[in-house]
Amino acid sequence: MIGVPRLWESVYEGIQKQLREQPPSRQRLIQFFLSVSQRYILAQRLAQNLSLEHLDASTSQRLLARLQAALLRPLHWLGDRLIYRQARQGVGGQIQALISGGGALARHVDDFFELIGIPLLVGYGLTETAPVTNARTLSRNLRGSAGRPLPGTEIRIVDPDSRQPLAPGAKGLVLIRGPEVMQAYYKLPQATVKAIDSEGWFDSGDLGWVTPDNDLVLTGRAKDTIVLSNGENIEPQPLEDACSRSPYIDQIMVVGQDQRSLGALIVPNRDALQHWAEQQNLKLTWPPLGMPAETPQASSLYSQLVRDLFRQELNREVKNRPGFRPDDRIGPFVLIVEPFSVENGMMTQTLKIKRPVVSDRYRDLINNMFE
Repeated sequence: MIGVPRLWESVYEGIQKQLREQPPSRQRLIQFFLSVSQRYILAQRLAQNLSLEHLDASTSQRLLARLQAALLRPLHWLGDRLIYRQARQGVGGQIQALISGGGALARHVDDFFELIGIPLLVGYGLTETAPVTNARTLSRNLRGSAGRPLPGTEIRIVDPDSRQPLAPGAKGLVLIRGPEVMQAYYKLPQATVKAIDSEGWFDSGDLGWVTPDNDLVLTGRAKDTIVLSNGENIEPQPLEDACSRSPYIDQIMVVGQDQRSLGALIVPNRDALQHWAEQQNLKLTWPPLGMPAETPQASSLYSQLVRDLFRQELNREVKNRPGFRPDDRIGPFVLIVEPFSVENGMMTQTLKIKRPVVSDRYRDLINNMFE
């Protein structure tokens, strides 16, 4: 079954919602098995040389990981029989593989489907590349990557400014050459020359790097890069993926161009936040659509208690992200009641946020955020 990342995020959130509705004792049991299984799959990846964070691991590290996986396997198997099997039944019970494309897949969603035993493969490409250039396979499912190039396809990573090729492992602009690359934009010769050079390399506009085994790892869009006032370049997508791990954050868009710190527009997860409010004995009311949550008189959603919750969630998820830097910290944020969607023009047909559209719509809100 093929779908965009937003679909798999919805499936993930649906399962998480069912878990939150379980009795407390059952929730504790589930969290125990999820924790054990997370350690198990990480050990399995390292042992099989499929860990993106440990591609240079030594033989002894892999042996140790194999031993750890063997020790955790019985508990993972028990968790599968008690919990994960039910999750697989929830999506039909016969799924051999899911395929994700059309946008970046959040790492925690990727991890979760591996954990519950549903193979999730990621592909990459653009409309101009017909549209697949890279794909993960069942035999080479390197989580966090977009997989190896299709036969006859080449990937080159170059410096965005000089266009000089970079060494494997270095991050830069992704260029593509292969039989699936278009010949030209129809009746747009100037745009064609800008997109495809004389050697046939197509400028994808994406940033990424290539592993020693030729797996492509994408890190963001070149035009989406946020440059802070101190000159630091920040890729918003990895931060947004990390923050989306929070059960209280349904959608998030990081902002902060030319500012001293990053900020964020956040669409809360209503069900999760409502459940939390009931536990806090807080009567949570929602403002009308189109009105920012911080508007006084609108609702209790602007209360300090709610803001403290989101501050805690943002700080934790950003700091837990691999490769965390102080500049990654998200400072001011605003809660948005209306979700980003295709219907209101703030998402593409493949359910990616239209950053310029959202920025224009909430321009005053963003400016006030940084005052």
